Amino acid sequence: MAEASTTGRVRHPSHAGSWYSADGTALADELGAYLRAVPSSASTHPTRAPRALIAPHAGYSYSGPAAAWAYKAVDPRVVRRVFLLGPSHHVFLKQCALTTCDAYRTPMGDLEVDARVVAELRATGAFAEMSLSVDEDEHSLEMHLPYIREVFKSEAKKPTLVPVLVGALSNAAEKKYGDIFATYLNDPENLFVVSSDFCHWGKRFGYTPFLQPEQNGALEIHESIEALDRRGMSFIETKDADGFVSYLEETKNTVCGRHPIGVFLRAVLASSKCAEREVRFVRYEQSSKAKTERDSSVSYASAVVY
Repeated sequence: MAEASTTGRVRHPSHAGSWYSADGTALADELGAYLRAVPSSASTHPTRAPRALIAPHAGYSYSGPAAAWAYKAVDPRVVRRVFLLGPSHHVFLKQCALTTCDAYRTPMGDLEVDARVVAELRATGAFAEMSLSVDEDEHSLEMHLPYIREVFKSEAKKPTLVPVLVGALSNAAEKKYGDIFATYLNDPENLFVVSSDFCHWGKRFGYTPFLQPEQNGALEIHESIEALDRRGMSFIETKDADGFVSYLEETKNTVCGRHPIGVFLRAVLASSKCAEREVRFVRYEQSSKAKTERDSSVSYASAVVY
């Protein structure tokens, strides 16, 4: 069911066939089933269209159902452009980086890169560039592309894409990029998608708080992890960027998309309509329920911003 090939420089779906199905029809069926399983009342607002999402980026068998709770809220009739902010897992950056591609391919069809907006961002002098190999190695952006295709499948003209790889930024850099994105956040035709998983717990991740019973009280390890995550989520919901930074410094929680979230929170605070923005987490899941030191888990949380 893929469309005809886009001309120009194309980023290929390097994780198709491993992290998710390479068959476009099967993939659409899978994502459609995840979306239909979400109650309409869970993610939608009676009068307001979402302006942003926070959603996970693991393989769909792990995080696909949780991500659906965010994507269910999207109103495809009003969105013309998607800003996609994801963390860098493979390359160390102290900046944000822009794509050099003209289109991003998925098994369900291509998404055109918004050349005009990418050029505007490049002209600020604040952005590095991703090589094609860096772009294709990274999964935090790619895992959102099929969902974007699926929720816009009924639209004759698909939204353009502004992919941004977010590096390990200082607090000052997060604010700088937030200021840049604030103007775009004010435009109702733009949708921001912020890519992040939450706590990565276990020896394989080098993060094992709550191993001792006295650290948990009466809670199981997975319950303590959830309490830890929900504390961080509360800072995001209250748009407390400084509080979120302090929380991460204190807990060392392994939120891989901390910097994309930080940039987004700074953009919200710099936006002229900050007071009107409502951030609501609509789903929280874990890949498994950790109970002993032999276990591991990754947390997935989805939010909608109105």
